[in-house]
Amino acid sequence: MTDLFDPRWQLEELSPSQIGGYIPAYVSDLEKEEIWTQYRHGNPSRVPMLLDINNRVVLLDHRINAGELSYQKVFSDPEAMLKTQLLFEYVARKRYHHFCDYPVELPDAWHLFVHFQNVFEAVSFGCSIDFHPNQVPDTTSILSDDNKHAIFEIDISRPLECEPFKTICAMTDFLREYVKDKTFLDRPIVIDPPGYTSSDGPLTVAMNVRGPGILLDLVDDPDYAGKLFRFIVQAALNRRNALIKRYNLAEAPNGLADDSIALIGTDQYREMVLPHHRYWYESTGAKFGQRFIHLCGDATRHFPVLKEELGVTTFDTGFPVNFHWLRQTLGPEVEILGGVEIGLLINGTPEQIYHRSQEILASGIMEGGRFIFREGNNLPPNVPWANIAAMYKAVQNFGRY
Repeated sequence: MTDLFDPRWQLEELSPSQIGGYIPAYVSDLEKEEIWTQYRHGNPSRVPMLLDINNRVVLLDHRINAGELSYQKVFSDPEAMLKTQLLFEYVARKRYHHFCDYPVELPDAWHLFVHFQNVFEAVSFGCSIDFHPNQVPDTTSILSDDNKHAIFEIDISRPLECEPFKTICAMTDFLREYVKDKTFLDRPIVIDPPGYTSSDGPLTVAMNVRGPGILLDLVDDPDYAGKLFRFIVQAALNRRNALIKRYNLAEAPNGLADDSIALIGTDQYREMVLPHHRYWYESTGAKFGQRFIHLCGDATRHFPVLKEELGVTTFDTGFPVNFHWLRQTLGPEVEILGGVEIGLLINGTPEQIYHRSQEILASGIMEGGRFIFREGNNLPPNVPWANIAAMYKAVQNFGRY
């Protein structure tokens, strides 16, 4: 067996000075598991806290020695992808999980998947991947007023034979064989199926491929906008079904996001976008009253419509969010995820983060026991450890029922 741990990755325990003045109480993995169990059973003892992170916190964080790894290599070299995902899992447990209710002990086996960030849907429609310094990969829109109908010439019936899913599946299959005689910190490595059975949403993906022109289309060419949304959702469903079949998935996430609905009014959302969200939920088997959506940005004005007309009962929020208004409007039975704005987490002081966390927890959002505290939304690289610690400390102090 060959162990893939790189000695350059070794992390020592953080010192009290690095954690700062808001040092959270130690919570064992068993205690963390019990917190989640109580929450899921509807009898929480305190608000659980998570941190949503991905491999950008190792590739773009100056505190982590990622060596020669880069996004250019990760997206083209399966061994670089493997090393990056292993390093990420190691850093998550050695650093970030100390400041949330996720386990810190090393697992019995490392479970990884091929991670193509948030560009996969745009790339599937012909957008190229752009690699910018100190940023996650991005794409550039390709549909102008002159060629906006060209997208409908793309064959979406065989998604796994086209990029990027052809590469994603090939990497997955290669790595499954490659790791059979490999370990990481003396533990086996398991390559899970690709996790691309959800969607970033029709308006957001339309923004990826069409740019702001889609916002004009909503008014000037609504038939085209509707056709594009249907095409995008159908492509996502085809991909989802193909992955389920190829990897024999008994269960597959059917979550939906659509951050760009923050750019439109509620009447326009109800008329132009909501029908396509409904089609997604109904086609994936998501039951009315048990549906999830992730929405960054100033989109909370749409939440009542999403609840009443689409049966969404779990809202993963970003910022800005008025947590008092949100709970009063949606009711105690709706699950809400949210917390301190990432701008404050990056640039604020531990004291500011601690008091902002306290303010959120005292807003009434805890009513009903259906609140999960998290950063708002997706923790960026280089957030000071002391700031994350202050957030967890506040949850421990003010998030008890």
